[in-house]
Amino acid sequence: MRRRGSKRKQRGESHSSSQQEQAPAENHVPPAKTAASSRTKRAKAEKPEPEPEYFEDQRNLEDLWKKTFPVGTEWDQMDAVYQFNWNFSNLENAFEEDGKLYGKKVYLFGCTEPQLVSFKGESKIIYIPAVVAVVSPFPPSDKIGIKSVQRESEEIVPMKQMKMDWVPYIPLENRESQVDRIKSQIFILSCTQRRAALKHLKIERIKKYEYCLPYFYHPFKEDELEQKTEVQIIFPAEPAPVFCEFDWELDELEEFTDKLIEEDQLDKDQKNAFKDFVKEKVREAKRANREAREARQKAREELNEETKLSFENMKFYKFYPVQTPDSPDISNTKSPFINRYYGKAHEVL
Repeated sequence: MRRRGSKRKQRGESHSSSQQEQAPAENHVPPAKTAASSRTKRAKAEKPEPEPEYFEDQRNLEDLWKKTFPVGTEWDQMDAVYQFNWNFSNLENAFEEDGKLYGKKVYLFGCTEPQLVSFKGESKIIYIPAVVAVVSPFPPSDKIGIKSVQRESEEIVPMKQMKMDWVPYIPLENRESQVDRIKSQIFILSCTQRRAALKHLKIERIKKYEYCLPYFYHPFKEDELEQKTEVQIIFPAEPAPVFCEFDWELDELEEFTDKLIEEDQLDKDQKNAFKDFVKEKVREAKRANREAREARQKAREELNEETKLSFENMKFYKFYPVQTPDSPDISNTKSPFINRYYGKAHEVL
């Protein structure tokens, strides 16, 4: 029964279809679309949804090291500093609970150290970045030192003269908030000098940036310069200037001068002029040492007990990038030395 009924239904459908085909065209009415057929066509028209893309979340302090200005780095080497994917997760972790910098007010500045290292079988000079963290309740200094081997004199100038200043660092999760409402505990040394504007500066001004060093003055620690008894001598002689170093405690001026004459570094006719030149340089150095000691003593007397305690408890930490497959191995190049003003870090990480 089921099969016969099925056949009849098929013949009926065929007969009905034939009648529709024989009907005049003007009387032809197209069959109404069913909801099912509409859904089928829409389903065919819709494109499959693309697979969602997943991106690794940025760490909250991931760009902290990049935000710190690498003081003293040549402008034309800035890009070389960032050619590797350096990882400063050790610096980021130091701000986490139980870390060295957790819950403390910290001032950060960057620097670079050119070193010959091997990477992927090739040895070359690489500018290794480092970040110095100063734990202090107040800015360690508002000045910059400008000094190099080529520069005979040293300058100590306000940071702002070199377009540098301590500015609050805003972690990534807080950058949607108003900066003035965030009580920051992290401050970075920033520089607003734009590289694109360097072409408008004089060469001497540009070079000054290469000789910059973050300045620090500790009123309770005697500066190495105050203990120094040597003076650098650049005597304007003919046909060539005389370069030497004279120690007023170890060297006897007469013997020192005679030796230069014997070695043909100094003309005999210029002996007295040379001696007078050295004496003047020694007087200048002694005067500078004396003034530095007096200034340090005055600074001690003007400090209150709270500030004195802050200086005594001030800590310097020096961070290097951690080892990754994307960066060279720098484990043998790490040094606690920061610069001639800060001296050595209390700890290297």
